[in-house]
Amino acid sequence: MKSTTRNFLILSLGLVLGVSLSLGHSVFADRENTNFGPLPLQELRTFTDVFANIKANYVESVEDTELLESAIRGMLSGLDPHSAYLDKEDYKELQVGTTGQFGGLGIEVGMEDGFVKVIAPIDDTPAQRAGVAAGDLIVRLDDTPVKGLTLKDAVEIMRGEPDTDIVLTIVREGMDKPLKIKITRAIIKVTSVKHRLLAPGFGYVRITQFQSNTSENLLNAIDELKKENDGQLQGLVLDLRNNPGGVLSAAVDVSDAFLEKGMIVYTKGRADDSEIEFKATPKDVLDKAPIAVLINVGSASASEIVAGALQDHRRAIIMGSKSFGKGSVQTVLPMKNGAALKLTTARYYTPSGRSIQAEGIIPDIQLGHVKVTALEKSEFAPIKEADLSGHLENGAAEKSADKVEDPEELTDEEKRSQLLNEDYQLYEALNLLKGIQILRRD
Repeated sequence: MKSTTRNFLILSLGLVLGVSLSLGHSVFADRENTNFGPLPLQELRTFTDVFANIKANYVESVEDTELLESAIRGMLSGLDPHSAYLDKEDYKELQVGTTGQFGGLGIEVGMEDGFVKVIAPIDDTPAQRAGVAAGDLIVRLDDTPVKGLTLKDAVEIMRGEPDTDIVLTIVREGMDKPLKIKITRAIIKVTSVKHRLLAPGFGYVRITQFQSNTSENLLNAIDELKKENDGQLQGLVLDLRNNPGGVLSAAVDVSDAFLEKGMIVYTKGRADDSEIEFKATPKDVLDKAPIAVLINVGSASASEIVAGALQDHRRAIIMGSKSFGKGSVQTVLPMKNGAALKLTTARYYTPSGRSIQAEGIIPDIQLGHVKVTALEKSEFAPIKEADLSGHLENGAAEKSADKVEDPEELTDEEKRSQLLNEDYQLYEALNLLKGIQILRRD
């Protein structure tokens, strides 16, 4: 089994604080924090003038600590959507985000044009069950307009005690008018890895979020699929749709599970210590069986690392729609007061040198999000040889007259039809894997 531990860890904001791929602060611990050149004295004088005017003239008295913390938050929010100041409570929740259990609605969000944008709903959460979709713009929280709120303000409104309700007003592409979706808050328990056999020889693994134990769970899932299949798998569908990212080390280890050599991902930033490479180790857990990876606009950050690495090494065929396009890395830097900075410090690149930032992963095979239903049978169905009077029998071995079909067991055709109706993209991925195996036969 490949190693599932690396010292280059860390954290995703989880829940509704946004998608984040982060480096551990230890990576940057030796950097000299005072080496930033001469102070901009004129700008600092302007800052102190503004501070003094607010203290003297604002309609209400404001504590110095509140003013300074607001200034820090503004300084970071002006950099990019993923840099932020985390107070003690935010920092604690950031650390909890990788354990797989937290409270809220179960969505990953960011800000776009002053509104809260849904990056992805998390599987089996109130938001997903209520119908929230990747790409939705949240414009109102109960009776509170989102315009003018910070992401932190919006998050605080969306959070609350379990079993309490909130109404999200959502603008969705293709809809004529906003949707109102009522969601009941709950404790969110994220199952990082799910698996099942789609057909004899063909497995399915879904990764909902990259947590610290995801790679270990993936390896266990593949072992269980092999046991259920009574042997090696002939193909695997890896489902990363609506996976907003998470722990970098998990994304590296998941990629490593299917690769035997070469680069997985590397990062580049201004500082020398932000330039780090991750390479694959020997052993492919699938023994080179084909892989189809499903992605969509809700696939971000760590998901894009996995998809990009497997695509560049031609180890998997990427299917679905273009991914989110978050190719920056955030470093969590703890502060002496118990708070922390989440600071964008690098961009990450796929093995071939592609930057995914604001571009995303383009699938090898584009698949729309469609629903397919079978046509009703017509009384004027085409006539076959078997329908002709006096046709010759097949001549194959006699059918057992006493064989009784289990009425509750679906036939292979019924299973395929069910999968087609439920998930067209998954149906096509399975068909592709079966086609590859047919061509590989001796």
